[in-house]
Amino acid sequence: MARVGPACSHRESRIKMLIQRFPVVALLCLSAVAAAQEVTAPPMQVYGGYSRLSNSFNGVSGSQNALNGWNAGLAAQPWHHLRFKLDFSGYRGTNLGDPQHSLFFMGGAQYEAMIHRERIYGEALVGEGTLNGNWFKANASGYAYGHTGMTASLAQFFGGGIDTPISHHFAIRTDGGVQRSDFVPIHPSKEGATPYHLAGIPNYFGRFTVGMVWLPRLGSAVQAAPSASTRTPVESEIVFEGLQSFGHFYILASPGSSYFTGGAIEYDRHSWGRFAGARMDYSADIMPVIILSQPSKTDQWGNPRSKSYESFPGVGIAPIGVRLLWRDGTRFKPYLIAKGGMTGYTRKAFSQYSSYQDFSLQTSIGMQFKLTDRVDFRAGFEYFHQSNGFAVPSDPGLDAMTYRGGLSYHLGNARAGH
Repeated sequence: MARVGPACSHRESRIKMLIQRFPVVALLCLSAVAAAQEVTAPPMQVYGGYSRLSNSFNGVSGSQNALNGWNAGLAAQPWHHLRFKLDFSGYRGTNLGDPQHSLFFMGGAQYEAMIHRERIYGEALVGEGTLNGNWFKANASGYAYGHTGMTASLAQFFGGGIDTPISHHFAIRTDGGVQRSDFVPIHPSKEGATPYHLAGIPNYFGRFTVGMVWLPRLGSAVQAAPSASTRTPVESEIVFEGLQSFGHFYILASPGSSYFTGGAIEYDRHSWGRFAGARMDYSADIMPVIILSQPSKTDQWGNPRSKSYESFPGVGIAPIGVRLLWRDGTRFKPYLIAKGGMTGYTRKAFSQYSSYQDFSLQTSIGMQFKLTDRVDFRAGFEYFHQSNGFAVPSDPGLDAMTYRGGLSYHLGNARAGH
């Protein structure tokens, strides 16, 4: 069964160059339209529908079967035509006798404008994709962990679409663009079980989606902007926290043996109204210090080959995030936070064969307790993922359970801490 395809042609290189330029051109066009026409936007967008991917992940030349699936997500309240959004999709099928079962989790920005009744938008997303371990070869005998191909990869999507309203609260969405991932095959165990790049394995895919969008409160009346004398300060706070990992998962990374501790400074600002009964805030943090402890000798998957450990410092930043805060204004306030960003270390992290920088994903749940009008105590648990998204062939990553605790200081009006 042939799997090796020809190298990228000159035509394919030109297509990739156009793909890279498309998001910039699209956003410039949308900016011009938005400047010409100001229309009240719905606070939230919840969408879902049928999606199709143009090729299989092992779809070399001569066997390029499209995959069917679904796409769903959530876009927050806009700020100057710009929305933060979360996007999820999954595709299934078979190609060359090998099962193709994928999931993608991405987040990013959507820039939109109105043309008559239609809402058009451009979007840029980044995240991670996962695949079943035998996507490259169904017979996984003789392969490490039963995986014939890498099961995770950094993913990006650039595209856009149009929403055609059919009522005050619903619209038909047509969406399309280019999705990129970097899944690669693995050598059998007897050859070292190393990942390798095979000519002909696709990296770029066309993605097409059609479905429905729920637009809550689309038909509500537009409220006049408050005057300077009646405008209240925006609710915001800064949080000083410590964190410590204490356990491992096997979700987006291979089983690891590394641990870390550190400190974080988080900023939360009430930016997007309310959702599911909670105050919806923009959230971001920096980690000025992280101390990573990992086995002093590992294989490329991060599995220990020594009982001794080494420790070294790093830093982190998570500039894209959202916080849901329930029972705002009371003494006990549950919260849910999701943030994305990067970490960097002074040595290669999680494996001596890996990279110095990693992408990060944090999902926290916890409680804030009022101490004074301006100060809260916060405590919670967090899923903290780090991996390099296969920027290099070795991507062991780390899925860690972490506890966090610290003090939150409310900025501006002291009533924000009530």
